[in-house]
Amino acid sequence: MIYSYIKPRKKSLFTPELQLLSVFFGITVFMLLGTYLFLLFKDYRFTQDRLEIIELREETAREIELIEKSIVFIQEEKVLSETIFTKNTVLKDSISNMFDLVPQRITLSEAKLLEDGLILYGITPNKDIYNFMLQAPLRSIFHRTYSSFHPAQNGWLHFVSTNYVDKEEETLLKPQEEKTANDEEETEYEE
Repeated sequence: MIYSYIKPRKKSLFTPELQLLSVFFGITVFMLLGTYLFLLFKDYRFTQDRLEIIELREETAREIELIEKSIVFIQEEKVLSETIFTKNTVLKDSISNMFDLVPQRITLSEAKLLEDGLILYGITPNKDIYNFMLQAPLRSIFHRTYSSFHPAQNGWLHFVSTNYVDKEEETLLKPQEEKTANDEEETEYEE
């Protein structure tokens, strides 16, 4: 006996609704997996970029430190060069002034500059010309001046003039000590 007017169909587990549902579910899983992989890649790239930036920052800090050291060195060299230039200018002016001090009647054969003095070698017609025309200006410049004379073959005199400047510290301390001693003497007289 037949209860149906149609021919029976085979029943499948995958109905069109289930197939549609599985396609949407597959697409959703694929999108979630893609998003997860994308986020993993971005996290990896972010970590790499962060490490590169940290390394670059450390390298920049080292370069800045080297540049600052170079700046300090260059500033020290600049100060040193200015000091040398100033000393050279002063020395040049001093030498020029020294030669301006020498009168025409006195001839210098050699001049030696010392750290704290000057030695002059030369010829003078006589001691008086030397004493009035050269030694007087030298005494106004130097603290200690010594001269020695030797006769030359032509009747003139060879001279050696040794001139010294005392250290500035000693000359600065001496007037203060003398002033203190004078003040003590004045207080004794007032009593």
